Amino acid sequence: MEQASAGADQGRAPLRDEVDELVARWGAERPDLDVEPLQVLSRVSRLARHLDLARTAAFAAHGLQAFGFDVLSALRRQGPPYELSPGALLRATLVTSGTMTNRIDRLAEAGLVSRHPDPLDKRGVLVKLTDRGRIAVDAALEDLLRSERELLTGLDGAQRRELAALLRILLAPFDASEPPDGART
Repeated sequence: MEQASAGADQGRAPLRDEVDELVARWGAERPDLDVEPLQVLSRVSRLARHLDLARTAAFAAHGLQAFGFDVLSALRRQGPPYELSPGALLRATLVTSGTMTNRIDRLAEAGLVSRHPDPLDKRGVLVKLTDRGRIAVDAALEDLLRSERELLTGLDGAQRRELAALLRILLAPFDASEPPDGART
């Protein structure tokens, strides 16, 4: 609302969006309820939909789906030699063991990762990012960041940092506790 006030102070009409209408209508229909959480969380939800569309497009342009990008980016962030055990990938992506096996299988079939024996554990396996996988994840990340910058164009640098800090306050308690059975919700 402060940004809307700032716009009005500069001789422009206050900035409004669909959430303003949604909140006003709920407030009129249910004046007994405090609908203020909708001011924030409905906007977060709508922004998440736009972000999901941007991510899907960035990944698809490089033959990836979100699950593939998650695994490839976990490997890429490790630095050379870009490899992790399946267990480490589980922890990095917060999915179940069966789900991870399926993801690795699909990425290996596409030539984006390879499996090889772990030299430190005769029974263990390491998953390694292939050159093709590195090229795909790097290109997808570049497109994703370009799309995400576009989503944030309405904010200056200080506003982006402030928003990031506020969202961190909301998310930190969720990140501090592990999801049930290690699965991402």
